[in-house]
Amino acid sequence: MSALTQDDKNFLSRLAKKIFEYQMITPSIFFLEMAKPLNFIGSQTMVFFGPIISAFVKTDGYYRAAELFEEQSSVEFLICELEKLGKNE
Repeated sequence: MSALTQDDKNFLSRLAKKIFEYQMITPSIFFLEMAKPLNFIGSQTMVFFGPIISAFVKTDGYYRAAELFEEQSSVEFLICELEKLGKNE
């Protein structure tokens, strides 16, 4: 298991801020907590559907997110960032 780099943390923090902007903190935390045991399978599913998704959206951050979500620590970090943003509301 590799530790998160500062770039990874910055990426996940930006993702958390985007979730905050859409006011989806609580549903996102619930979903991430439920899906935590399956994070590796979920990341591989993202890679599998990548070519289809790329037809509709820019995939710059998509594959980066898929790579990060392979690690349990990235999901934990994202949940913590969302909780911090939720407390500041």
